[in-house]
Amino acid sequence: MSLLSVRNLNKHFGGLNVTDNVSLDLDPGNRVALIGPNGAGKTTFVNLVTGHIKPDGGQILLAGEDITTLTPSRRVAAGLVRSFQVTRLFSEMTPHEHVGLAILQRNGMSRHILADYRGVPELVGEIEAILALLNLDHIAQVPVSDIAYGQQRLLEIALVMALRPKVLLLDEPAAGVPGSDTMLIEKALAQLPPDLAVLMIEHDMDFVFRFAQRVIVLAAGAVIFDGTPDEVAADPRVREAYLGSYADDRSIA
Repeated sequence: MSLLSVRNLNKHFGGLNVTDNVSLDLDPGNRVALIGPNGAGKTTFVNLVTGHIKPDGGQILLAGEDITTLTPSRRVAAGLVRSFQVTRLFSEMTPHEHVGLAILQRNGMSRHILADYRGVPELVGEIEAILALLNLDHIAQVPVSDIAYGQQRLLEIALVMALRPKVLLLDEPAAGVPGSDTMLIEKALAQLPPDLAVLMIEHDMDFVFRFAQRVIVLAAGAVIFDGTPDEVAADPRVREAYLGSYADDRSIA
């Protein structure tokens, strides 16, 4: 049974069909990239799956349970978690405090946010393990305002990991990150739990081809390809709709 199953998902805005009968499955351990030109409907699709937009038709199943009508917060609680294109962090808080807050929220202990959680060994241990997983343990006590942007993007991934997802949706994790820091994100993603299913939207094709075991291509709201990275580079529909000269360069390389 797939962890995430999307069946015939549809969404219209006026006369524009932005999500056109989209279906896909994610199994435990999948590393899938969702690519396509600007306006293809990638972020709309993620917003539909995570409950931020209501679909006009179709069904979304998480571990076999129908979550199509659940609120975003209930989907998170069920194990479907996303990151965002733009960082949403508190500049004066440290990575340690951010992850601690996320764990308290996950455990329904938001009322204890102002308390000193450092007196709870189990919680502190989990915070330290998550920060170490994302290579952030050496800056755990540094205010976010004083850490590099690439590290802030890693912290966002740490926050979603604190929510213990079954399925993780990454919306352009390398957006705005200097090329020198992209490898930090790639290294961190390589250390994610092997049974976690990850769907990543990304425009950096070199990043995509290093990360993905499978690539799904959207164009005009519809899936036009679902296959391996090598297959996607050779597909004429994808070359015409999106990859273009990148596919030519890759075939030469």
